Amino acid sequence: MAARLAAAIEKDLYVTPSIFWYDFETTGISPGRDRPLQVAGIRTNEALEEIGEPLNIYCRLADDILPHPAACLVTGITPATLQQQGLCEAEFIQRLHQELAAPGTCGAGYNSLRFDDEVTRYTLYRNFFDPYAREWQGGNSRWDLIDLVRTAYALRPEGLVWPEEDGRVTLKLERLSAANGLEHLQAHDALSDVRATIALAKLIRSRQPRLYDYLYNLRRKHAVLEQIALLEPLVHVSGRFSAARHFLSIVLPLAWHPRNRNALIVCDLQADPGPLWQETAETLRQRLYTRREELAEVRCRCR
Repeated sequence: MAARLAAAIEKDLYVTPSIFWYDFETTGISPGRDRPLQVAGIRTNEALEEIGEPLNIYCRLADDILPHPAACLVTGITPATLQQQGLCEAEFIQRLHQELAAPGTCGAGYNSLRFDDEVTRYTLYRNFFDPYAREWQGGNSRWDLIDLVRTAYALRPEGLVWPEEDGRVTLKLERLSAANGLEHLQAHDALSDVRATIALAKLIRSRQPRLYDYLYNLRRKHAVLEQIALLEPLVHVSGRFSAARHFLSIVLPLAWHPRNRNALIVCDLQADPGPLWQETAETLRQRLYTRREELAEVRCRCR
């Protein structure tokens, strides 16, 4: 099927876009060092209607890899389960790659840019697949729902219940699901997490449709570049900003990074910009790594 869709792209035929929502359970929290235990995914159309059969597979660990005990406790996945039901890692990642690489696919998840997509890249590389091509070839893209959730909390909180933990809002998927009456049968089961993610996306889309569409369109790099080209202050939403700051700041684009073409140097306008005009270039270079709140980089992660 993926090969037929690729041929259609080459012939400039229209391919219906779709979203493949997916989630990993892993041996630990490091995408580079740890290994996948389970991956699940569900394909929807852009109206978030499920199409096709869900993917839900386990990965058999190599003999020299042991999962962190806490990972087994959280996920309920034991080495015995993996030995009985798991695929070898090469076949496991090939099955996932087939879904993510299908032309017109947007790979999406919850905190997927910083975790699930990184797990995918490392696993593809270990098994001799191109770790990046599936993210942009054939009209493909990536999207992370957690940035939409952060934006909704900061700018359009109406229509959702925002749970708190230790006096501050928490954006944990299981807490948001429970607070908003969404079905989440088993947190930290990959397939259950995927269904909860889709349910949360549907809720935000129904309550704040314009915000949903705006953020979904920003998954494309050219859409982000159009905003940057205006040379006006931007709203930057990121987990690097604390909950006390509502996960956002107003930033002013200054210059493109001299070596990383996907990095934009910006000024955080919530901090005093005076030193930017008063200090020497060498001092500013030092402060880039010591005072993040006064000078930061925004990376264009969309494809």
